[in-house]
Amino acid sequence: MAKIELKQPVVEEISANIKDAQSVVLVDYRGLTVEQDTKLRKELREAGITYKVYKNTMMNFAFKGTDCEALTQYLEGPSAIAISTTDATAPARVICKFAKDASKLEVKGGIVEGIAYDAAGIAEIAKIPSREELLSKLFGSMQAPIASFARVMNQLAEKGGASAAAEAAPAAEAVAPEEAPSAE
Repeated sequence: MAKIELKQPVVEEISANIKDAQSVVLVDYRGLTVEQDTKLRKELREAGITYKVYKNTMMNFAFKGTDCEALTQYLEGPSAIAISTTDATAPARVICKFAKDASKLEVKGGIVEGIAYDAAGIAEIAKIPSREELLSKLFGSMQAPIASFARVMNQLAEKGGASAAAEAAPAAEAVAPEEAPSAE
């Protein structure tokens, strides 16, 4: 009876961590040096990812009835779990990047936004840029035409001042035809 009471808080902890998770990745950490493990944990922590080693039986109990139940097939051998509640691609991205230098780190599988993926699927998800990177690319592409327009206007102003800008205005109107009156 005492064993079950000791296990229940661990199962509840895992359940609480995966409840609001956007992404959960299972890894086999066998063969990592203490230095590599410490570095991996630091990188995951900096990315806002929860990373812990649990017994497979504890994870199995916690996964029952959740999206993570699909991961029970990977619960063999030592397993660590990486969980993100904010960035769906972060665990896959950080772990796969780290695994390039630490070949002993092996991705088993994962769940991203409720969909189960095997190790190859997680590797593909790792290629997706972070939300911040995507937003910066979007804003950069939106900023480029405005910056070009500002440079042109600046060149016009330097060339001839207000008279050049006034001459450019009618030319711009000629390029953009006015709406034709509707025929009734």
